[in-house]
Amino acid sequence: MANIKSQIKRNRQNEAARQRNRAVRSALKTKTKQFEQAVESGDTDASAEALAAVTKAYDQAAAKGVVHRSKAANKKSRLAKRLST
Repeated sequence: MANIKSQIKRNRQNEAARQRNRAVRSALKTKTKQFEQAVESGDTDASAEALAAVTKAYDQAAAKGVVHRSKAANKKSRLAKRLST
């Protein structure tokens, strides 16, 4: 355990950020699974809406620094490719 006041505060901040980032990553996985289910069902309208939702979520996560912007771009590209096939 840290004795230095600034490090104690830093530990609190890191834990709060970790919890936030974990929630965002979990939401990304959920939205991706919803997209996959929409594609499997064959409903193109639902698939397009799900793709828009997951794309927006990845953009927001990349903007916040939760995921790297290149990873977000790669994921969005693969999901769009999945929709078109």
